Amino acid sequence: MPTQRISLFPLSGALLFPGMQLPLHIFEPRYRALISDAMARDRRIGMIQPRGEQSKSVNPDLYGIGCLGHIGEFEALEDGRYNIILTGVARFRVVRELTVTTPFRQVEAEVESLAVHDDDVLASAERAALEQESQRFAKAQGYVVDWDAVSRLDDASLVNGIAQIAPFDAASKQVLLEAASLRERADRTIQLMQFFGRTDGGGQATLQ
Repeated sequence: MPTQRISLFPLSGALLFPGMQLPLHIFEPRYRALISDAMARDRRIGMIQPRGEQSKSVNPDLYGIGCLGHIGEFEALEDGRYNIILTGVARFRVVRELTVTTPFRQVEAEVESLAVHDDDVLASAERAALEQESQRFAKAQGYVVDWDAVSRLDDASLVNGIAQIAPFDAASKQVLLEAASLRERADRTIQLMQFFGRTDGGGQATLQ
């Protein structure tokens, strides 16, 4: 797997999945520098989650897997802030953190191939089970969904879309991101939708 240098935006609870979009408002000086640097190069940054209780520290420990994102829509505000929309490109695995002089952190990381593999396609029964559980879950949550449009999505868009927008806690979404295959992510997503609402204290479910 090839490695490359990736500039990071560590942000708790803001997960990006391949093929999905994530709107971000950039206001901290170090991350404004990150966006300026990315726009001058390849418009790519890495979204990754800080670990647990360290999320609010200056340089928290990070999870080992994140998602490389491409800056599509970009708006520079007069006071130096930015509004951007990131599109997920591919997952990456951190190899090591680099010593840098930039205000933002950088890592050497292995980036997944963009080629479609057998594990990126669900069997008919797996797809049907995911759609059925999604409909049950959406009805229970009071969501209005265009199921005809959903049925036309490819498997990766369906699985990653649910993983990104469903109201699971950040730790569970990290588990989904780290799934070894699309089939595993689909299975874990079904488990989370089934568990959701059956826990005490606010109805959040965590998949360990």
